[in-house]
Amino acid sequence: MTELRTDILVVGGGLGGVAAALAALEAGRRVVLSEEYRWLGGQLTSQAVPMDEHSWIEQFGATARYRRLREGIRDHYRRWYPLTAAALADPTLNPGNGMVSRLCAEPRAGVAVISAMLAPHLASGALTLIQPAVPTAVDVDGDHVRAVTLHHLTDGTDVVVAADYVIDATELGDLLPLAGAEYATGFEGRSDTGEPSAPEQAQPANQQAFSWCFVVDHVDGDHTIDRPADYDTWRRQQPPYWGAPMLSLTGPDPRTLASLTRTFTPHGPRPSAVADQGKDPGDRELWTFRRILARDNFTPGAFPSDLVLVNWPMIDYLGGTLVDVTPEEAEHHKQQARQQSLSMLYWLQTEAPRPDGGTGFPGLRLRGDVTDGPDGLAMAPYIRESRRLLTETRVTEHDLSIALRGHGRPFTTTESVGVGMYRIDLHPSTGGDNYLDVASAPFEVPLGILIPRRLENLLPAGKNAGTTHITNGAFRLHPVEWNIGEAAGSLAAFSLHRTTTPRAVRNTPALLQEFQSLLTINGVELHWPDVTGY
Repeated sequence: MTELRTDILVVGGGLGGVAAALAALEAGRRVVLSEEYRWLGGQLTSQAVPMDEHSWIEQFGATARYRRLREGIRDHYRRWYPLTAAALADPTLNPGNGMVSRLCAEPRAGVAVISAMLAPHLASGALTLIQPAVPTAVDVDGDHVRAVTLHHLTDGTDVVVAADYVIDATELGDLLPLAGAEYATGFEGRSDTGEPSAPEQAQPANQQAFSWCFVVDHVDGDHTIDRPADYDTWRRQQPPYWGAPMLSLTGPDPRTLASLTRTFTPHGPRPSAVADQGKDPGDRELWTFRRILARDNFTPGAFPSDLVLVNWPMIDYLGGTLVDVTPEEAEHHKQQARQQSLSMLYWLQTEAPRPDGGTGFPGLRLRGDVTDGPDGLAMAPYIRESRRLLTETRVTEHDLSIALRGHGRPFTTTESVGVGMYRIDLHPSTGGDNYLDVASAPFEVPLGILIPRRLENLLPAGKNAGTTHITNGAFRLHPVEWNIGEAAGSLAAFSLHRTTTPRAVRNTPALLQEFQSLLTINGVELHWPDVTGY
């Protein structure tokens, strides 16, 4: 067994974990960063989901480091890909011209840029990367975490990492039960939060669906996969509120809950509008919804087809959760989710209605080489909901909902450590709930949602921060996860520098002001301009 000692241990190399590590490293601290999968970047890379962002992302509403990531992805295409002259000259290049956001790109582009951002710290020795590895034990002394045991998935060895601060940036909040931290899962009860969209009593096992995404293109020939073993079962799957079998182009409109039949037109007309979630969710035409490479952006003949990421309602897995279940149950649900996604692909290839009146798109080709995961799908499941740490404060539906607040101006706090914006967007749940999609205000991120109620040196760095099940729907997207992670890494480094604690930083006005000033200097926006939510 290997033993390491560091200033800050970051467990989980998703966007929050990478941001936390970068912030701490650039503050001069030694960092150990671990990650379960072969790629760093989480939802952007191993889960294959392009950036989901708010309407003003090109002007404001993100940290400077997050902008370095975004511009790095654009520069990756400018430097290495055969862009057309028009695409090369576009300062807001969207490689995929997807309608979900202004920057849709291949997962490997994110991997390359994250690797480049971390490279100097690896070269200097300030950063140690342990990958692929998962936490298996946490050594706790009273209210302090002393060390975390990481199990290397390749060679089976264990590494015990002792650190002054430990940041949980795992996708499911894996350190929280291991450390004995107080946390919540699923729906809190209305009797606890007062949220009108919550059930009266808590439902811990009722959680958002996860999805196993995949990438396709469309080329000549028959690329139909083998019929999945459970295809008939998935073909019959139809939740009461769906309005059609899940394996179809019909399903609920998240914002109205009305039955909506979407279109699917490989290489159809190019959308005339740019992505703007405030005006159009962009999901009516599924080919362009999450397209991650648009061949028209590149010199003629460079690519035979667009590349499209399938992260659609039809692959939301409703059969169970990955949180607080046995390893065998978790593996079962993962296998079932993959079968559901493969069944959706097979349905598209064999039964989906075509614009010409025929059925099936045999030219659809599964591009497992783009995602490098099992069964030709993404490397990891797309996680929407984690365990959530119980913290000194929490954000509730009353803070974000335009209907409850009576206006869409930003939610503000004197302890802001960043900003975010997204509608409260909850996918169907394992407990049988339909979508919950609520118009929401831009928000400032309160420092209190990073401070555990009890533990002194454990910090959250993503979906495990102090939101509720409902407000997690606005906090779970790429730029907010990054901002929370960056704030956590900065807070740990600042606490070490000032020989204090995160709790003292929050509750000591002079320290809070100093910390907020440091965040501002380092490019973290703490406040919104005069904008209105949607």
